[in-house]
Amino acid sequence: MSRNGVWRNLYRVVAAGTAVAGLGLAADAHAAGEPIKIGVISEESAVAGASISKAAQLAADEINASGGVDGRPIQIIAYDDHSSASDGVRAFQRAATQDKVVAIIGSYISEVALAMEPWSARLKMPFITPGAASNDISKHVHDDYAHYKYTFHGWMTSAFIAQSICDFSHDILVGQFKMKTTVIMSEDAAWTKPLDERFMECLPKAGLQVLDHIRFNPDTTDFTPIFNQIEAKHPDTITTGISHVGVQPTVQWHDQQVPIPMTGQSSQATTTSFWKDTNGATEGVITASAAAPGVAITPKTVPFTEAYQKKFNVSPAYCGFSTYDLVYILADAIKRNKGSTDPDQMVDALEKTDYVGTIGRWQFYGKNDQFTHALKYGPGYITGINLQWQNGKQVAIWPKSIANGTVKFPSFIKLQHVSAN
Repeated sequence: MSRNGVWRNLYRVVAAGTAVAGLGLAADAHAAGEPIKIGVISEESAVAGASISKAAQLAADEINASGGVDGRPIQIIAYDDHSSASDGVRAFQRAATQDKVVAIIGSYISEVALAMEPWSARLKMPFITPGAASNDISKHVHDDYAHYKYTFHGWMTSAFIAQSICDFSHDILVGQFKMKTTVIMSEDAAWTKPLDERFMECLPKAGLQVLDHIRFNPDTTDFTPIFNQIEAKHPDTITTGISHVGVQPTVQWHDQQVPIPMTGQSSQATTTSFWKDTNGATEGVITASAAAPGVAITPKTVPFTEAYQKKFNVSPAYCGFSTYDLVYILADAIKRNKGSTDPDQMVDALEKTDYVGTIGRWQFYGKNDQFTHALKYGPGYITGINLQWQNGKQVAIWPKSIANGTVKFPSFIKLQHVSAN
């Protein structure tokens, strides 16, 4: 059976089992009652951050159009944290204490999410990050469950992002292109520390010897010395870990005609505006992501993308997909709690989540798992995808079951080993 066929069957089973098809909303829903307020804290000046608030509102509009949650509408209260941890904390405090939200979806920046996490514990406020990756988010829940149990990690941890990239590297870079070596090039940030640790462990297992490991300041503006250092090592590929930066290294990689493929995680390259942002310099760049326009990961992926594009005239970023799913997951948790928004009951319901969304099947790791309350990673759950920029579009190149294209490198890339057939 094809992957899409599996997802269709799984979608039907999960929808029937948890009544998430329409959230089990009664057709005869009574008149709208008191709104269910969900706080959304995002980085509105960034394409990815703005995708969080937009996707949340789209999900709320759809739920409300179907009768809300037992007649109660979802109300999104949005806050801009300006990519600042202190602003994020202030927004979190206001949402919880003044605006009386029942849950908060917040930030794709690990430093901001980590700053808000202790306030989730103090204020007993269910909190889910849709894009931050640092392993420490779920580690805090694991190490002190009694206090931190209100936090959930609604995105792949850094370790799982790295593992996904290693799985892609094994299948495509090593298996198809016979690559043997790499250099890790990561920005110095909270999310890349565990990312690089897993890279160092899983890249060799995937068949790529790590020749060098470069961590650079996110404020770096000239990447010429870094690329010169990498070229001197003659690796077959560069494995990146970049999010706060992206345009500058990509443009300089292209302008310098660095003859080495750039793969790994380039978060800015997951946004459809990146082609324009780099004036086409992103041609050939490969990045891990969760979803992309036109890629049917589940039966919900393409319909969401089309609805988002129609409403906002732009494609969603990776954390837009996860945020959209999370609003439905929160609404479903409240529905299963018979309308209760008691924080401890919300935690209990969220721990029982089993939901097929736009990026795959959502379940969270349990109390005794290493990644408590993190999104489950692996076949049948969330595995991520790898995209490559080709002629101004994002093409899914891995996994094979959902790929809509094959790898094509720019002419300046010099493959050192046997090319793919």
